[in-house]
Amino acid sequence: MKKVLSVLLVLTMIFSLAACGTKKDDTNVGTNEGTNEGTNEGTDEGTKAEGYEIALITDKGNIDDKSFNQGAWEGVVKFAEDNKITNKYYKPEEASDAGYLAAIDLAVTGGAKVVVTPGFLFEVPIYEAQTKYPDVKFILLDGTPHTADYATFKTEANVASVMYAEEQSGYLAGFAAVKDGMTKLGFMGGMAVPAVQAFGYGYLQGAEAAAAELGLADGSISVTYHYTGDFAETDTNKATAKTMYQEGTQVIFACGGSVGKSVMAAATESSAKVIGVDVDQRYDSETVITSATKGLGASVIAVLESIYKTDSWATYSGKTSTFNASNAGVGLPTEVIGEAGGNAFDRFTSFDKAAYDAVYKSLADGSVVPLRTITVADPNGYATAEELASNLKLAKVTVEARQ
Repeated sequence: MKKVLSVLLVLTMIFSLAACGTKKDDTNVGTNEGTNEGTNEGTDEGTKAEGYEIALITDKGNIDDKSFNQGAWEGVVKFAEDNKITNKYYKPEEASDAGYLAAIDLAVTGGAKVVVTPGFLFEVPIYEAQTKYPDVKFILLDGTPHTADYATFKTEANVASVMYAEEQSGYLAGFAAVKDGMTKLGFMGGMAVPAVQAFGYGYLQGAEAAAAELGLADGSISVTYHYTGDFAETDTNKATAKTMYQEGTQVIFACGGSVGKSVMAAATESSAKVIGVDVDQRYDSETVITSATKGLGASVIAVLESIYKTDSWATYSGKTSTFNASNAGVGLPTEVIGEAGGNAFDRFTSFDKAAYDAVYKSLADGSVVPLRTITVADPNGYATAEELASNLKLAKVTVEARQ
């Protein structure tokens, strides 16, 4: 009898252990290290078994890139925490269309009903995903869905395509730098993609306008204009920035994701200045005097509200919506986080909030309309100095384009 009881006890323990071994959080199956780190700490533990409802897929950068990924993720977290919705970010295992689509697959398998994708690199993956997952809503920032060969563009009803007027934000940055007394400017863009091009073109136009307003002579402002060909923090990019500073450049508009980290490092060693991009980067370096921002978090929240709170998804679905100065979609920072009444213009010598408000109003009311695109002969999008000067009607500003 004792032997029988012993056998039964052992069998009971085996089955109990087997049951414990098969119980798991399905949302973590197959996730890589980046997705595990991305789980929002504020997520309600009691709902994890149902998956993560709002997902963000990072591009080739990291979630703390101080740029596009981070700005979009902060919007997701803010909305999700305020409304007690589970959320998570996923970092693709490879930076390719297939890799991004695989990450989207993983997010949907993990319970995502809304997927946020930051950047033009998701245009092709979203073109595929929008029909593969018709019941999932996609928020595509800075892009519109199309085939890999650009032959077909189509935005389905479950996709909101969000664009930004980068030319306006760049305009504000160039205007502020010149109005503050700077005459030797730099621009370091990443790849010559539409958003980065628009930032740069606006920067030159803003510098031109400020020089004209100040009554400066033709050629008074010089700009060294360069594309790095990547969005990475590298020794090469730091060396390039340091060379520009050594040549007399007073401030560089670092417009290329993690390229900005390289520029900030060079500026620190050179006692020079930087203009950040996408999000307010003043908290990353004392060298950052301002940033040409996009309302990344604000635009994500606006679209999420249309889904969850105002029943107005039709405002954004199946179309491209542009966030600009008229709807607070772009600008320079006007507040200091955590500092009530803080002066966001305190790193300028003379340019202040009143001057900013005046130029911002001219963009918001449409009295000033900077060019977003120009005709460029190079198939990779690199404009020559002559193309920049003629298309943007530069006179006060002279440009040296370096490739």
